[in-house]
Amino acid sequence: MIVREYTKRDLDAMIGIWNEVVEEGIAFPQVDGLDPAGGEAFFAEQSYTGVAEEDGNVIGLYILHPNNIGRCGHIGNASYAVASAWRGRHVGERLVTDCLQKAKALGFRLLQFNAVVESNVHARHLYERLGFQPLGTVPGGFRMKDGHYENICLYYHTLSDTASKTVQADEEREKPE
Repeated sequence: MIVREYTKRDLDAMIGIWNEVVEEGIAFPQVDGLDPAGGEAFFAEQSYTGVAEEDGNVIGLYILHPNNIGRCGHIGNASYAVASAWRGRHVGERLVTDCLQKAKALGFRLLQFNAVVESNVHARHLYERLGFQPLGTVPGGFRMKDGHYENICLYYHTLSDTASKTVQADEEREKPE
């Protein structure tokens, strides 16, 4: 498996994977899927879009972009999608690991996830294993496809050496003596 930057020839597979996750209604906030024109524009407008490829087939993807603008533009945000037939095979881990490297290379100092559905335990365990720190929980922050509400968990991961040292210093000051 390789993770690389997407090309236009990947778009049909990418849109299919993205729409599969949207249709499931349990992870992405979007309600409507992407059509070919909208998908091409959506993926092109990201800071970076990567795909996981196995034997010439796109099996997963991620998008990376600023979480906010201006004075908060140094904080990145990302979304990951893996084709259902490939889940449980560490595709997500490869995507997240690549994304962390790419985010740092693009100058982001932090990566923040705003809406990880609490019941998405596989994603949460992966993020925590890769060093993401939980920020808190928003009660009932996500409306599932079936209409019930679930909590969302917020996470962050420091990317720059300076940010990491600042967080470590803050944590040291907070430790009881």
